[in-house]
Amino acid sequence: MSDPSSKLAHISRSRGRPREFDMDQALDKAVRIFCERGYHATSVCDLTHAMQLASGSVYKAFKDKRSVFLAALDRYKTVRDAQLRAAVGIGATGRERLRLALAFYADASHGAAGRQGCLVGGSAAELATFDQEVAQWVTAALARNEMVVGELIRQGQEDGSIPPHVDGAATARLMLCLIQGMRLVGKTGRSRDEMAALVDIAMKTLI
Repeated sequence: MSDPSSKLAHISRSRGRPREFDMDQALDKAVRIFCERGYHATSVCDLTHAMQLASGSVYKAFKDKRSVFLAALDRYKTVRDAQLRAAVGIGATGRERLRLALAFYADASHGAAGRQGCLVGGSAAELATFDQEVAQWVTAALARNEMVVGELIRQGQEDGSIPPHVDGAATARLMLCLIQGMRLVGKTGRSRDEMAALVDIAMKTLI
């Protein structure tokens, strides 16, 4: 009688060789090149060079350039969401957490990081008009950002750090426009002080 565990081991080995690269690291590199160059200006050759993979490895993991791009979008949002949660988590009040959120985006909008740009904003400008799937992704991403800001305003109103007369929904939209504007303007090479000043001005709308 044959050993069932031996059969299972054989089946496991026969399912294919394990992937020989770290998917998250590869996608982080793809995010960088898509941010810098945009979708249309990025070739598969650019991707394989940036991801440090042979073209065969890329095509084994992804069907085509667009598939890499969609996976990069998801990876970008996952990483940025985690970073934002960590940044705002140290705030003691809703107002402090909102300032930390705005400062998080201001920090990403100057110097080398600022010139790299935002994959969400870049995708909205370059692809959302022509690609329905990307348009839906961008719309959902921006809606989540607006919801996060609105929730921080609500928390501030509950703990008394933000006045109750502030229109939470309208102010959240204003902050979203500020955030996306900072990311766009940041590609032109603005300074940390210039971006930090915008956070100070934005917080004055909450008095």
